[in-house]
Amino acid sequence: MTSFLLAGVAALALCPDCEAQQVNITETETGSGSASSEATDPRERTTWADVIVVSGERIDGEDIVLASDVPAIAPDAAGLVARLPGAALIDNGGLSGQVQYRGLFGPRVAIRLDGQAFASGGPNLMDPPLHYAPAPLLDRLEVTRGPAPVSQGPALTASVNALFKRIDYAPTSQGVVSGNLTAIARSVDESYAFGGVVGYATDRHRIQLLGSVEEGGDTRTPVATLNGTDHNRMAYGVGYGVRLNPTTEITLDYRRQEVDDTGNPPFPMDIRFMDTSTSRVGLNTQAADWDFEIMLSHARVDHAMNNFSQRPGPQPAMMRWRETFASSETLMAEASAQRELSGGVLRLGGDTMSTRHDVTITNPANANFFVTPFPDIEAERIGAFAEWEGPAGDFELYVGARIDAHEAEAGEPTLGPALPMGPRMLANAFIAADRSWDATTVDGLVRVARPINDELTLRAALSRKSRVTGYLERFGWLPISASGGLADGNTYVGTLDLDPEVATSFEVGFDFANERVYLRPTAYVSYVDDYVQGVPAEPNTPGVVDTPLEMISAMNGDPTPLRFSNTEAEFVGFDADFGTVLTEAWRVDGVLSYVRGERGDVSDDLYRIAPPSLRLGLTYDQPAWSATLETLAVAEQDNVSSINNETPTPGHVVLNAFGSWSVSDTVTVSAGVENILDHSYREHLSGVNRNSGLGVSLGERVPSAGAGAWLRINSRF
Repeated sequence: MTSFLLAGVAALALCPDCEAQQVNITETETGSGSASSEATDPRERTTWADVIVVSGERIDGEDIVLASDVPAIAPDAAGLVARLPGAALIDNGGLSGQVQYRGLFGPRVAIRLDGQAFASGGPNLMDPPLHYAPAPLLDRLEVTRGPAPVSQGPALTASVNALFKRIDYAPTSQGVVSGNLTAIARSVDESYAFGGVVGYATDRHRIQLLGSVEEGGDTRTPVATLNGTDHNRMAYGVGYGVRLNPTTEITLDYRRQEVDDTGNPPFPMDIRFMDTSTSRVGLNTQAADWDFEIMLSHARVDHAMNNFSQRPGPQPAMMRWRETFASSETLMAEASAQRELSGGVLRLGGDTMSTRHDVTITNPANANFFVTPFPDIEAERIGAFAEWEGPAGDFELYVGARIDAHEAEAGEPTLGPALPMGPRMLANAFIAADRSWDATTVDGLVRVARPINDELTLRAALSRKSRVTGYLERFGWLPISASGGLADGNTYVGTLDLDPEVATSFEVGFDFANERVYLRPTAYVSYVDDYVQGVPAEPNTPGVVDTPLEMISAMNGDPTPLRFSNTEAEFVGFDADFGTVLTEAWRVDGVLSYVRGERGDVSDDLYRIAPPSLRLGLTYDQPAWSATLETLAVAEQDNVSSINNETPTPGHVVLNAFGSWSVSDTVTVSAGVENILDHSYREHLSGVNRNSGLGVSLGERVPSAGAGAWLRINSRF
């Protein structure tokens, strides 16, 4: 397992079966990892990235960072990313997990699905991006260490690309049938998942069918069985590729995902359905010394949620029943060109993204009750970038810059006859306001690495990254519990003239690896100007319900509404992964994450920041099998926001065990037990309960899963 250690593996014991799969993992020239040698897209091959291989497929190459059959607490792919240094999971339901990276989460993290970006369907982010990455379909996750390359679009921090399994071209004109299938079962929620990809390929054509089906029941915790937390998801699609000549390829892909009756206790409603279709067409070709790539993509999400199908309806009966219908549509075009320049690679490109959102709240028992809190929202972005990556003397260098022009506008709200005068007053004020907005943002990133010797590499990065606020933060005129996934029980309204967030970040670290030890620490600091956070909507008379906004919010259960506003934020942190070989068969691996977030404009801590954590694992390796005993220690979090009435959480320690057996060259079986001691705890980033029938009190943080076994079987042919 020496090669495993030399990789500087980015997550604890993420590869219980690397030896059995004979995965070749090595250092790059800079001592950091790059993406898989199979990933020829230059945007996927970066010196500063971590790769988690989750398909169980044997991978050969010199640049793999890490491979794994990773244990995951949730069916979400977000649970896998959360095992990396600096990352944490925001668990808002079985299929609604978000990734927090170095204190930042939501749209501040640039997340793509097989290279495609599109808008989520609802205002509470019940379908964050990794909602669309079912585990049976996942091949690998690529996560940048620190700020994302400018080619990934505007975002404040890292990028995550969830790459699906695929059928590759055959080496000859002789047709080949192949596939990669995965079955997963978990006892803690009596869930199962099955799916994968099968297809046919020659050296010129490839066609694939992919699909997965998942179903889970209520989650068991040491506190109670959480009623109404079941989940259902089905995904299917088709892909085709043709090589017109050795340098030109056309690809076509279509995916459909259908989610039904899935519980989300931290939200005021549960998913009734989430139907999503995505499609894209791509062209890769060469001309002169340039490689060109063009991609056109489309996505449509239709979403319904309510507060009575999977939980006890609010009283009085039916008068407060609510069903919300939301939809989004995304059109995107991207073009890039790259060529060799000065010993490195120059990339030039541009992209444009157009999104539309619409949300309507109804009462199914009253046809006269309806309102559009986010009416006919349209947003457009057009951007261009340039980046160069390569050697510069004794250094390895990345330099990139991009510029984006943004526009957004909202339509006029519609209210049914049953709506009272208060909401009508707010709607009229919103109609009278200027509901259009535009801005230009500029991003830049410089990364440098300096190999000192074969074992040690120093690295640093300086960035200016920006994010334009979403429609929820800008155009929310009605105080409701739509929070973009904060799931904290507060009601929020938006601010029309919000400025873009701008993060200036600096990080420094090193990679050290020899035959027995690896260590990859990073220290960072980030200052975010115009950071958007909820602040008291009426700061002059807090707690006194004396305005129409507060009166309406009080009717919705919160007399102290919050307003998304520009503030100032500071992040300071440290994370690392490390490990050592104890004997020929035994090794220890670890991941440490720490981040502190504070307001820069007032004396307060930032809201919802992950507490410090340490993950340690002891692994025993044999040629065909391995076993790991793992402990996750999470510190208390008492650096909480007083302005947002955030409550502290105690620390906790969880013990896990898992292992893997390579049955043959094509079949791998993995199994494990999570939370062996059935420890009762609540994650600090968990939302508060809004389901009166859940089994725990309203307003409490949702408890985490109890002891449960899992089994994963992967077969390749």
